[in-house]
Amino acid sequence: MNFMNTVILMAPPGEGGAGGLGAFLPLILLLVIFYFFFIRPQMKKQKELNKFRENLKKGDKIITIGGIHGKIIEIGEKTFMIEVEGQNRLKIEKSAVSQNVVTENLAETR
Repeated sequence: MNFMNTVILMAPPGEGGAGGLGAFLPLILLLVIFYFFFIRPQMKKQKELNKFRENLKKGDKIITIGGIHGKIIEIGEKTFMIEVEGQNRLKIEKSAVSQNVVTENLAETR
């Protein structure tokens, strides 16, 4: 028998259906744990990524999610125009930007 079954079976006799909140306590505890260990950190990470993408400016060197290296030459509302090797230009979505090359290089030197 696992711990949860033991807790449920230890209910005082004579209180037939009066489990109330006690019956839902394990479920509530599980939801709280999921929120603090999975949902909240993911929301924080997504917020930081959105802030990073909004703070990019013309001339920044970036790497896309697909691994394309380029330099931002034009900024639109939802897109960037980047210049890649050979003077080629690509129009990409802001959501496709993965990281800033300068930030990546600083992390490698530490």
